[in-house]
Amino acid sequence: MGKSLYIAEKPSVAREFAKALKLNMSNRDGYMESEEAIITWCVGHLVTMSYPEAYDEKYKRWTLHTLPFIPREFKYEVIENVKKQFAIVSGLLNRKEVDIIYVCTDSGREGEYIYRLVEQQAGVSGKQRKRVWIDSQTEEEILRGIREAKDLSDYDNLSSAAYLRAKEDYLMGINFSRVLTLRYSNSIKSYLKADKAVISVGRVMTCVLGMVVNREREIRNFVKTSFYRVIAGVESEDKNFECEWKAVEGTKYYNSPLLYKENGFKEKKTAEELIASLEEEPRAIPVVESVEKKKETKNPPLLYNLAELQNDCARYFKISPDETLRIVQELYEKKMVTYPRTDARVLSSAVAKEIYKNINGLKGYSETAVFVEEVLKSGTYKNIAKTRYVNDKQITDHYAIVPTGQGINNVGSLHPTATKVYEIIVRRFLSIFYPAAIYRKIALTLSLKQEKFFANFKVLEQEGYLKVTEFSFSKKKEERTLQNEEIENTENTEEGSDTKDPEFIEMIQRLKKGDELFLRKFDIKEGETSPPKRYNSGTMILTMENAGQFIEDEELRAQMKGSGIGTSATRAEILKKLVHIEYLSLNKKTQMITPTLMGEMIYDVVAGSIKPLLDPALTASWEKGLTLVAQGDITEEEYMQKLDDFVSRRTNIVKQLGNQTSLYAQFDMAAKNYKK
Repeated sequence: MGKSLYIAEKPSVAREFAKALKLNMSNRDGYMESEEAIITWCVGHLVTMSYPEAYDEKYKRWTLHTLPFIPREFKYEVIENVKKQFAIVSGLLNRKEVDIIYVCTDSGREGEYIYRLVEQQAGVSGKQRKRVWIDSQTEEEILRGIREAKDLSDYDNLSSAAYLRAKEDYLMGINFSRVLTLRYSNSIKSYLKADKAVISVGRVMTCVLGMVVNREREIRNFVKTSFYRVIAGVESEDKNFECEWKAVEGTKYYNSPLLYKENGFKEKKTAEELIASLEEEPRAIPVVESVEKKKETKNPPLLYNLAELQNDCARYFKISPDETLRIVQELYEKKMVTYPRTDARVLSSAVAKEIYKNINGLKGYSETAVFVEEVLKSGTYKNIAKTRYVNDKQITDHYAIVPTGQGINNVGSLHPTATKVYEIIVRRFLSIFYPAAIYRKIALTLSLKQEKFFANFKVLEQEGYLKVTEFSFSKKKEERTLQNEEIENTENTEEGSDTKDPEFIEMIQRLKKGDELFLRKFDIKEGETSPPKRYNSGTMILTMENAGQFIEDEELRAQMKGSGIGTSATRAEILKKLVHIEYLSLNKKTQMITPTLMGEMIYDVVAGSIKPLLDPALTASWEKGLTLVAQGDITEEEYMQKLDDFVSRRTNIVKQLGNQTSLYAQFDMAAKNYKK
């Protein structure tokens, strides 16, 4: 009788499979075995692509005449420090009594690649191979994955995309880094008076560097513009509030060149003239011209994918994206949440049918136990499949990150930050089973002589899901996911203290057309335009995810929807690498990202040689191409032909450039601005 071999990506995952299978297994060196089955593991990657010198010793020395380097057949080798484990796994894969292999590496492109490289290097043949695709490490999900495992060949397109991604990064990294270093490193070394300067570029990392440098230069070149707003302080029933003047159609300054915007002037003098005209006798009397009341519903946000979670963790806890991924991976391995490396923000219809189990399992989680009971009692989870939170079409590999309802006993052993990360995942999940928050919006228009003044208020009438979003770790009300004031003057948030008075709320709602109010005074408020905000680690991850926003062409932008720079599994690591090689700086306290001087110089080098590398649209289009390969819409050969052409053409262009001297002026400019 043959044996089944299960190969996981990590030892910890292998142990979970062993527990789920409930076989009498004995521990061996690098694997576990019973009479019926063997379970072994990789330790991340066991096999990697060989360096160019493995093809020919001449490639060890960096020279222009050996570029472009594009091999016909790619070579691979076992990574030196994991040779022992590879030998163990390879031996097990080729054991005669093993007749079926269950591939249990992470369910995604990278996990597929890890196994396929091992199988290729081990020379496996003549074995039945099944792919186990799971969304969590709970016993139930593991057993379902094994039971429903498909033939590995069903994932050949995903495998092709994985190989192509690696080849793309390899070819661009090898060729572009070498050719740019050979052409420009002396210029950088000379300018910085450094011993060496290797120019490291990549398909994704150089694009990210470009976005950060572009943003920093926008901020530096930004010129502040002052503008002046006219505010009327009015009174009704002994309650004071402010209204803002706007130049609307039919008023004196409508479309005037003196305006900065419809609610402000370029010069203070003009604002003073407006006030003077309103204070002339007979002095203006504020008259209510209209009171518009309408309801606004705010639905619970979509569930977390990795990018959204990384952004919130940077905002709430000031931790980097790679730290967030490490934490959520830990939660996943403790069976507490579902698979973290996902781009989806919805559930599958299959999961929706069983969602009761996830909710019920959270009864023991004290932070949200009261909400769990409410959801179970109301039965709102029964209709979740009909909502926007369930959509099979929006899921590629995995659904959103949600709590499994298991592993609650592990909460006490978590690091404090991991505890908080788990809490925000749970609260986001539970909130989708609650109704929308309902606001009453009140738009007030006042007429003063021929001019119009406006005030807008927002009154929370039904809290809905907002009550679920009050984090236990929040120190202040405003730290919540969504603020929950009783009333908010949306135009004048600095006057918010008055607007929380219930009597004030009632007064505002009593106003009607034709009511006269008391004019207390006019004020001029000076404002100034703000530069773009710097990226922090969280907003950078979101920007990478939504790279299509940078594409001007509408048709191409539509095609690129859903394609970003990098993947949920790689974005944090790319950012981490840019910081490690000192092209970017990351403030650990604020998570703010800025370019280093070296990073700006590399940007200038790439801009003058291989500018498309800085274009998010191009980088996103490569990622879109990989997705199309994974979906079977284009062939591996078609993709590879375009890649070879791009790398060869761009490498040859750089070899012929002679713009090293002209870069000094750009370096001077970068250095001068960097010191400011």
